[in-house]
Amino acid sequence: MEHEEYAQHDAVGLAELVRTGQSTPAELLRAARERMAAVNDRINAIVVDVDPPDDASTDGPFAGVPFLVKDLGQDVRHYPTSGGSRSLSTLPATEHATVVQRWLDAGLVIFGKTNTPEFGAKGITEPELYGPARNPWNTDHTPGGSSGGAAAAVAAGIVPCAGASDGGGSIRIPASACGLFGLKATRGLVPAGPAQGEPLGGTATHGVISRSVRDSAAMLDLLAGAIPSSPYLPRMAEGSYADAALREPGRLRIAVCTASAINPDPDPEATAATTAAAELLEQLGHDVEVLDVQPFDDATLAKDFLTSWFVYCAFSVDEAKRLTGSGDGGFEADTLTMAALGRATSPVDFVRSLENRHAHVRRLAEFHETRDLLLTPTTATAPPRIGAFDAPLPVRLAQKALLTARSASVLRLTPIVETMISQNLGWVPYTQLANLTGRPAMTVPLHWTAAGLPIGVQLVGRLGADAQLLSLAGQLEDAQPWADRRPTL
Repeated sequence: MEHEEYAQHDAVGLAELVRTGQSTPAELLRAARERMAAVNDRINAIVVDVDPPDDASTDGPFAGVPFLVKDLGQDVRHYPTSGGSRSLSTLPATEHATVVQRWLDAGLVIFGKTNTPEFGAKGITEPELYGPARNPWNTDHTPGGSSGGAAAAVAAGIVPCAGASDGGGSIRIPASACGLFGLKATRGLVPAGPAQGEPLGGTATHGVISRSVRDSAAMLDLLAGAIPSSPYLPRMAEGSYADAALREPGRLRIAVCTASAINPDPDPEATAATTAAAELLEQLGHDVEVLDVQPFDDATLAKDFLTSWFVYCAFSVDEAKRLTGSGDGGFEADTLTMAALGRATSPVDFVRSLENRHAHVRRLAEFHETRDLLLTPTTATAPPRIGAFDAPLPVRLAQKALLTARSASVLRLTPIVETMISQNLGWVPYTQLANLTGRPAMTVPLHWTAAGLPIGVQLVGRLGADAQLLSLAGQLEDAQPWADRRPTL
């Protein structure tokens, strides 16, 4: 099968070719690997080759469809899950992650693992271990993060859909940067297991990045549902998510807001993307209301997010050291800096950041009493250039000082804190809301900048509104199709 024919199909379509005898799993895998050989040296999306596990189903709904998993949290037995870190790059997983097993049970053919920043801790994908992933729309720019390799691989046509995860926007940010669709599911809907219960204290979830809405919907049907070790029994949608993506969403009340306390001056392209999406939604019959300020305290939310993020980073570093015996040399300077900030955080401040999540949940729940969805830009800017967030010399010197600091008061006096906030959230200030509140959110690829770079729009729904979001996504996809808009590599 030639690439042009292969690239015309999404994962559902490829599965249909196999099911009807129009193609074979071997033919599809060969097409995927040939495309990988042709483009991966330019985008650095796939960093680990995997021999397809022999326990994949041969009659599942996606039997024979090539697939990639993220090199973070999506363990494939016998292969290391590096999380983009030198410290973990040689430690093989002893069992499949739950989501990986479900993908294998569906018949997906896993043949590689995708690039991610160290511990998924940035909105860009530039790990020292593997080097930067690059955006297929312009390889001088980032594909976003932390699922940047996954998004780059899908945008480049290696696979139509790839495994991803989202702890602060890590599905939505790269999907936006690469002109793709991405849904972060409601908290607890997709299990982590079996090694983890709730990654990042429940803020992170697994999922996919895809070219088509129906692929993401069908994948959610595969992934949703508790396992015996899950902390919650999630409420499942009535009917399938695949069916929901085909239904009309009805007339929705949608509030739109581009304001951000973290980035008070978003790129005009982000504003234009959101304005155009609001106009399209009105044309489709929805009620659209413009807000001057966000319906929640986004400045406090950002602080709460980063407080807990830094503490979890400290845990990740310590856990990697425990498992591997690695010293500080196994980690990047930025990671060690975030870990130092986490260790310097008082237990009371950490618990306060966790307890504050309920205040954010209440504010968003009050908003959803009178509106169905919140529309924002997915990112505040178009995808930045590779290396845009490399630390300048003064910051590197401050990092060294931080690593020997022992008190939070010393840390707060250093300029590195503001720099870390800017690097982590400055271009992505909108996505953390859904993670801390556990609400579902999606990014839809409706806008390309004058320079030809994608920038998506985000919609955040109330708890359990995954099916509603997919219904609206399907409507938007029909109204303004994007699947045939592909980068030239």
